[in-house]
Formats: sequence, structure tokens, C-alpha cells
Amino acid sequence: MARALITGITGQDGLYLSELLLGKGYEVYGLIRGQNNPKFDLVRELLPDVKLVTGDLTDFSSLIRALEKSQPDEVYNLGAISFVAYSWENAMLTTDVTAKGVLNMLEAVRLYSGDDPGRVRFYQASSSEMFGKAQEVPQRETTLLWPRSPYGVAKVFGHYMTINYRESYGMHASSGILFNHESPRRGHEFVTRKVSESVARISLGLQDGITMGDLNAKRDWGFAGDYVEAMWLMLQQDEADDYVISTGVTHSIRDLLDVAFARVGIEDWSGLVTQDPRYMRPAEVDLLLGDSTKAKETLGWAPQVGFTELVEMMVDNDLALQRAQAGL
Repeated sequence: MARALITGITGQDGLYLSELLLGKGYEVYGLIRGQNNPKFDLVRELLPDVKLVTGDLTDFSSLIRALEKSQPDEVYNLGAISFVAYSWENAMLTTDVTAKGVLNMLEAVRLYSGDDPGRVRFYQASSSEMFGKAQEVPQRETTLLWPRSPYGVAKVFGHYMTINYRESYGMHASSGILFNHESPRRGHEFVTRKVSESVARISLGLQDGITMGDLNAKRDWGFAGDYVEAMWLMLQQDEADDYVISTGVTHSIRDLLDVAFARVGIEDWSGLVTQDPRYMRPAEVDLLLGDSTKAKETLGWAPQVGFTELVEMMVDNDLALQRAQAGL
């Protein structure tokens, strides 16, 4: 039985990846920061077969203990301070977790592996935010990185450190440069979930409107459940490498609002949406569009869920949740 250790298991990717690996017969361990983690019960409820181990990406010794306890064949480093807007508010914490945390995990795996650097296969969750001020469209593995947020900068550090450990120590260390991927399990602070939840509440008469930032920003949005399969596929390759994972289709925030409101029968949402400068980024990323040709040709991976289906899935989920909470 293969064994995997997942950091960031309480996030949407960690939950979907755990389900995928359990379905493939893995013994799955999840790193969780303390027993008082607010999502501890969620993981226990959704994934009772996952074994949780205590650890923290900023605490090197705890990572060594987690590896010794889980004895993994594969490590998926998904843990990060992942909300981009928050990274401007706390750049130091973002750096400690999202950047230095990768180094801690890589070094822990290297030491744990001993004389066999390929003993544990390592996956690093890189991000399309690394492209930032995109130097070419679409973006591919060779595109110059130009991050536009402390989060993006931290991800660049982790990305290059993963490459360095692969090249310096012979580790089987791969990075997935994942473009925006969403799901009903997305955190409420992210724009897609903010929209799906607000639209659900507006349609039920529980909310009057929604306040947004830049409606013209464009992203390449996919389904998180599709993207975790790509993570797994990377670690099944004989050689480690880096891959862009995306849909290759871009949509604006306006497109997101169009689909979400249409799902509840509202065609004209102009009077329900206001813009506030507080939700504008200090340095905006205007257009992210990925080229996943390498992943399709090497991994045999392709996204299965389209943009409209994804947004409708999220709105339907939030409609059900809001009805239940309101007793409707």
C-alpha cells in the first residue's frame, strides 16, 4: 500500500486529493497545525480514513516527526497562506509559511530520505500568480516569472527551491504551476466563492447586493477536483519536472457574475453589484491564461469540468447551504 503525506489537507485541494488517493488504495496522512484547527472536524467528517499528524511548516522538527510517523512514498506540499489579498497585510507571515515552509519541507524530506534521494517523491503547489505581470500570453513553463504580490513572490521562492533540490540532490521533486481552480469547497474569502454565496443569498432574499473590486480582471478558472489528478500524475512519472495546469480559457469577473446570476434567474445584475476601491489589489494581475500542452502530452491530463458547469456547481451548492441555514 502506497503512503502519502499531505500538507494543507484542510484546503479544497487537500480534501479532493485525499479522496483521490484513498480511492487508489493509498494510506493517507494529513499534516494539521494543532488539534484546535477550526477545520479539524471537517476533515474528520469528510475523510474519516485519513490519519492526521500534528505539524507546522514553520517548525522544522515537527516536519521530521511527521515524516517519521507517516513514512510516506509521496509528499504533497499544499500548505500555504493562500489568500492573495491577505499577503499584503501580512507579508512576513506569508513569507514564513508560503516560501520558507517549502524549504523546510524539502530539507526534511531530503534528510528523511538519507542516501536514497528519490525515496520520497515530492510535489510542490506552485501558482499562476508567479507570472503576475505576464510577459507572454498564454503562460507556459518557460515564461518569465514576474510576481505582483507578496504571495506570488513567496510562491516563486518555493518553486525555484524545488527545482534547486531536484537539480542539487537528485530528489524526485515536481512543481505544478496551477492556474485558478475552484470548487464548492473553496474558502469564503475567495472571489468565486464570495460570488456564488452572495448570489445564492440574494436570490433567497437574504442579502441585498454584493460589493466587488475590479470586474475586468481575467483568470483561467478550472475545477479543483480535476487539478488534483494532475498532481498525482506528476509523481507517477519516471522523471520529476514542472507543469502548467490550466484550462487554456480565460474569463473575466463579469463573466463569473453573468453565469452565477443567470443560474438563479437574474439576467441584469447591474443594480445588485457595486465596486469598492478597498477590494482592488495594490498591483493587479490583469490576465492569466495557461498553456497546458506539456501536461496533456506528458501526463495525459486534460480538464473535465468547464467554466459554466463549475460556477453553476458552486451556486447550487451555496443555494442548498443557505436554504438549510435559513430553514427555508
